[in-house]
Amino acid sequence: MDYHWFDIIMLRNFIYAIAGVAVGILSAIFTYKLINRSTRFDIPNELEKGNLAVGIVVGGIFVMIGLIVGLIIGMSLN
Repeated sequence: MDYHWFDIIMLRNFIYAIAGVAVGILSAIFTYKLINRSTRFDIPNELEKGNLAVGIVVGGIFVMIGLIVGLIIGMSLN
């Protein structure tokens, strides 16, 4: 078997990882903007005021989106 410095499977997994990061960032931004429009208050203004509850909710949203996208990408690699 002829081995090169790269393996096609490794290259494919690298492309999946890069695409996964892009999808994760875009979905986090989209979800943040969607939540900001659907609430009665402005999230950036509340964060500037130091509203800890809003900060925890926004952090939870980012963690949730990261887990969902990570599981989708992890399933696609198998």
